[in-house]
Amino acid sequence: MKILKTILCVACFAVLLPTTMQAQEAESDIMELTEYTIKFGENSKFTEGVKKWKKCYKDNNGTGTWNTWHRLQGKGNVYVVSNRFENWAEMDESDAAGKACGAVALEFILPHIESTEVNMTRSIPEFSRKEGLGDNTVVWVTSFKVNDDKAFNEAVDEMSSAISKKEGDKRGYWYRYMGGEAGDYFVSTPFKDFADLDTDRESIWKLYEGANGKTKTEALRQKFKDVIDEQWSYTYTLESELSMN
Repeated sequence: MKILKTILCVACFAVLLPTTMQAQEAESDIMELTEYTIKFGENSKFTEGVKKWKKCYKDNNGTGTWNTWHRLQGKGNVYVVSNRFENWAEMDESDAAGKACGAVALEFILPHIESTEVNMTRSIPEFSRKEGLGDNTVVWVTSFKVNDDKAFNEAVDEMSSAISKKEGDKRGYWYRYMGGEAGDYFVSTPFKDFADLDTDRESIWKLYEGANGKTKTEALRQKFKDVIDEQWSYTYTLESELSMN
């Protein structure tokens, strides 16, 4: 549901309050990610504004859901709001509760936002874990810009299949960007909390070598390396008080 898009349309802004990293289904779905960079020194005002809007939305019987993530590293103070759609038609749906709270957004949220970036993505269920987000509160997100989609997808398929065969499920949720400048693909790997990041996990290359041998592993590793032009990662924490599930 177009939660924040409704708000910002009321405010005459072309922005959306989108998507979340949720369980993968048999069919690919659309995930909308809206990234908000908050003005310096105005974090508490922004978060209090979102809480006010969330209360208003609930009081008006809003039924939309979203997750709000706070980025740990990088430039600026960044939040990402995520929301899932099964199809494009859902974006045509009206949200009466969101419209009713437009004034709250205008007064308490928008003044504290420095910039906004919206990205549309499509899930890749065949590469992704089947288990939902559950009580995980941290995600490690790695994005890629690639020069050969076919080779990249073949390499990811090989790696994710090896993980699933060894561990019973894939480790992350894979998506491809639909346009924009954010990248071509990203994978979001969930963790219960920061302490869970300290858990020793077998590297994908060691795992793959154990199943397929050193020669095949080195070939796949080189193939993966050759198709990647750029790669970067960020860690995000779930802000439950700013989310609605």
